[in-house]
Amino acid sequence: MVDPVRQEVISGASTVVIKVGTNVLADPTGQLDRHRIQSLADQLHRIRQSGRKVVLVTSGAIGAGVGKLGLGKRPTDLAHLQACAAVGQAALMQLYQESVAQYGIRTAQILLTASDFDNRARYLNARNTIGTLFEYGALPIINENDTVSVAEIKFGDNDHLAAMVTNLLRAPLLVLLTNVDGLYSDDPRTNPDAKLVATVPNIDQSVTGLAAATKSALGTGGMESKLKAARLVTVSGEAVIMANGSLDGILDRVFAAEPVGTLFLPHGADVPSRKRWFGFTARPKGVFRLDAGARQAVLDGKSLLPIGVTAVEGEFGKGDVVSLIDPEGTEVARGLSNYASTTAVRVCGLHTERIAALLGGVPYSELVHRDNLVVTG
Repeated sequence: MVDPVRQEVISGASTVVIKVGTNVLADPTGQLDRHRIQSLADQLHRIRQSGRKVVLVTSGAIGAGVGKLGLGKRPTDLAHLQACAAVGQAALMQLYQESVAQYGIRTAQILLTASDFDNRARYLNARNTIGTLFEYGALPIINENDTVSVAEIKFGDNDHLAAMVTNLLRAPLLVLLTNVDGLYSDDPRTNPDAKLVATVPNIDQSVTGLAAATKSALGTGGMESKLKAARLVTVSGEAVIMANGSLDGILDRVFAAEPVGTLFLPHGADVPSRKRWFGFTARPKGVFRLDAGARQAVLDGKSLLPIGVTAVEGEFGKGDVVSLIDPEGTEVARGLSNYASTTAVRVCGLHTERIAALLGGVPYSELVHRDNLVVTG
């Protein structure tokens, strides 16, 4: 059965990012499942044959290293995690290359860290590289650089990475393959009456409340991280489908527009590439705390004026990304600061004429101009 809403989403997906989790690729001991990877490769080939550009974001390096080193379970300390990643990444890429070789597809390994997305030049370089790989007909395979990255192993997950890659490429569709069928009304492991949620129009508090913050034995992300990733994509105007990658032929079914998994519909305007970078990708270096009036002005699409800022936190320079926090402590927007933190602290809460007297002029009447601001809340 074809879902007409999904059919519309699929038909418009000229570029697709597919994320596959550790527990889709590996058995409980950490050994890579060759049959599963070959099945994934076969389906990726068929998607590419439809004329779509495909990027694969893959977990599994640490899990593969656990299996290769005969450890039996995932280590907990950083040094051993990094060693597992170093051993496992090579094995993971070898299996992918062997699996797609029969189709004449070349694989391209791209290892990224969060700092690659924070830096505008490196961010653009990553996009240009992926675009050139598309020209060559190669399959970009992206993973976090767990061998050298500390924070990504300890706090991160590839769901977030996949969302950032989706925004990087302005891809119309992100497919999250996990080891569950999708988003449920309750935890199906403890409640047999839990129902699969077929479509989510908007990821609001009622939806995030359904997420059980659970973690698997091999992976780092749970349903909570997947919903956060899905929201990053949907607020930028793209769609997300979450489905069970353990099921044979799941990608074939997804791209046949069958009602499998959970579809998260776009619920934001199409955001330009530049605003996607500072609004949903680069990590803020500072914080502007807003009063109620400034919060409403920002939500109404206006610039942030100094008079509406009650406090400045962090150390940042002119042009750095800052987070705009409302009186309740919730982020409502991100933007590029017109002032370094040392000056912002001096002018916050002041009217324009007082700023002029203090600084001997008013370089900028706004702390963040509306052209350099994205509502995120």
